Amino acid sequence: MAAISEVSRRNLEYTIHKYSSYSPTYAPDNIQEDKPIDQSSRWSSDSSTPPQFLTLKLHKHSIVETITFGKYEKTHVCNLKKFKVYGGLQEENMVELLDSGLKNDSIPETFPLRHIIANSPFPCRYIKIVPLQAWGPSFNFSIWFVELTGIDDWEFVKPCIERVHTYRKREAIRLCLKFFRQLDYGDVFDALQQRTDIMLEDPLLTKLHNLLVNDGDYEGAEKYVEQCGAGGFFNEFIGGQDYQPVWRPIQCRDSDVQPGMRGGHQMCIDPYTETIYLFGGWDGNQDLSDLWTYNVATCKWTLITKDTEAEGGPSARSCHKICIDPERRQIFTLGRYLDTLYRTLDNIKSDFYMYDIDSNTWTLISEDTGEMGGPQLIFDHQMCMDSKQRKIYVFGGRVLTRQAGIVIDERASAGCISLIGNSEPVFSGLFSYHVPTNTWSKLCDDISWPSSPGFPTIRSRVGHSMLFHPGCRKLFIFAGQRCKEYLNDFFTYNVDTQEIEQISEGNKKDPSNNIPAAGFTQRATIDPELNEIYVLSGLSKDKEKRDDNVQNSFWVYYISQNKWSCIYRNENTGEQYWSKMQHLEPCPRFAHQLVYDPCKKVHYLFGGNPGRACLPKLRLDDFWKLQLCRPSTEQVLQRCKLLIRKHRFEELAAKNSMAALHYLQTSLSEIIDHEDQEQTREFQLLTAVLFQKQEGGDAAACSAGDSVGCHGRRSVLFDHLVAFFPRVMVHPKANLIDLIPL
Repeated sequence: MAAISEVSRRNLEYTIHKYSSYSPTYAPDNIQEDKPIDQSSRWSSDSSTPPQFLTLKLHKHSIVETITFGKYEKTHVCNLKKFKVYGGLQEENMVELLDSGLKNDSIPETFPLRHIIANSPFPCRYIKIVPLQAWGPSFNFSIWFVELTGIDDWEFVKPCIERVHTYRKREAIRLCLKFFRQLDYGDVFDALQQRTDIMLEDPLLTKLHNLLVNDGDYEGAEKYVEQCGAGGFFNEFIGGQDYQPVWRPIQCRDSDVQPGMRGGHQMCIDPYTETIYLFGGWDGNQDLSDLWTYNVATCKWTLITKDTEAEGGPSARSCHKICIDPERRQIFTLGRYLDTLYRTLDNIKSDFYMYDIDSNTWTLISEDTGEMGGPQLIFDHQMCMDSKQRKIYVFGGRVLTRQAGIVIDERASAGCISLIGNSEPVFSGLFSYHVPTNTWSKLCDDISWPSSPGFPTIRSRVGHSMLFHPGCRKLFIFAGQRCKEYLNDFFTYNVDTQEIEQISEGNKKDPSNNIPAAGFTQRATIDPELNEIYVLSGLSKDKEKRDDNVQNSFWVYYISQNKWSCIYRNENTGEQYWSKMQHLEPCPRFAHQLVYDPCKKVHYLFGGNPGRACLPKLRLDDFWKLQLCRPSTEQVLQRCKLLIRKHRFEELAAKNSMAALHYLQTSLSEIIDHEDQEQTREFQLLTAVLFQKQEGGDAAACSAGDSVGCHGRRSVLFDHLVAFFPRVMVHPKANLIDLIPL
């Protein structure tokens, strides 16, 4: 069979086979014609109440790769805000291919469909579109135009269909094997397995089943599970568990010097030497120009210089940015904030410096990057480094200009009140700087600026996050503030192809969106090896209500799954509460800095503004370490052994209460984590098993005369244990008996 990349794609023909959940009433075929100016050219549901659906029958069996939705010429309340797409060979048996939604605009949207299942192209004859929510509350659903593309070459599709049929037959036999083994029909099980030569599960798990269920060898089962843990069989389970954040304060000795209180400072980390660099910031009264290092191994701060300007480096500043090239041990810094009074012709220049770590020297690369084709003097921008190509990317930020008039505004990264020009703010675009050639390039204009020919446009902002992924060669950009609008959109920029891809529109009015709240001064880091982005929240919404809007939350974005997960949130407020928690976790803040060591998988947090309206000049100097923990192999083993010993105790209790009591006090007690309140409570409740009636019921399930009940209970225990093993090794999750209709 030809490779899928070698087969030509084409538009697929279909007819509307059925719509709504109630009857196969006629539905108009005109959704096959794209008529964006004709409001009558659409399919509409009977009501706004699910289930409603539209089923398309393809003229040929096909591999359906994409679906395109056309729209009306303007926004419309009946557009699909949320929908799902299913596909399959039969109407009654489909799988989910897409879960997404349309933007409420007039631009057609194309979505990739899940068309590879179990490493094989998945053929369909039917496509079902299920509307879930319209843009207008209580409005029915409308679909204006649908186009499907894929492969309908029979020579390609036919073997795919055969593979699906073969797979379904194999899974049906595996369900039967599972059912017969659960009933302890050993002879039937053996006969079916020999006849079909189909294995129910990986032989390693069959051995565990024999030890545990057939032989009742609990000690042997424990030793075998230990061997499996040592062999790495629990790694997939561990990787699928949610992180648990663990904060630890980093305490310095009283005699040690350390950075003072500040916000709007900058930090970067050299993961090879485990050294953190901290430069500048605002202490509530003035900008700072000190440069510090923190050595993780020795837990010690070192003051490199109290005044970088005196050493030929940058002047005191805040709202600037720094980035590090760990390969060449160089740190670059760009941008700063200036009050209106200091915006003279000499000061308004965008100076650009490089600090050489090995020689402890500063170099002025440029007095004004604006004159070299780079950004003008900006603040609250973002900057990151591509060490391989030796390029620096700078995006966003407010451009400082010399203008009369004043208004009160917020310096997002420093968290302080300042005076700035009262005209419309100017935002900087996306630039790149090539270190070896000392050249700047403009990659994208701000969308509010007139676009230059050949330049894509993106919406600029301040207080956002931007991260570079060296593997996929993309910048990940999200959140921030633009004038009075707080953003939580999320998009990528491919630095090689200049392609912009929107991951999330970030509709903050939709509470069902499981994404970080709109705001600015959040701090983000990236782990390219794990394909994960981490976000610690900061100030959100109105600065006038900062006491109510500075809250702690920590999010993880799984790049491969395109999924956000909030792993930590603390919405408590009040100085009294956080005074009690000061040694357990950092208080909510903004204008802080967060760096990540991708080698040791540890975050470091320093300083910031706690946002207390009664103390507007207060800044913090606390220093924290954050580790994101998942269960270890040892913890998973402990859970497995606890399940095994708990079951063995229940069997003993049905036969010999004294033997069971001794086992509870010795073998079971030693496996309990008595510092875990839940495990301790469960352990204490087990004593009740000793006093249950022995006549019938589960307590006597494993008595000498109830081998079937004993086999069934051990089978349930086995199912609990295999949940820790890779899915590909385990028997089918479904049960044959559950498929029987009543």
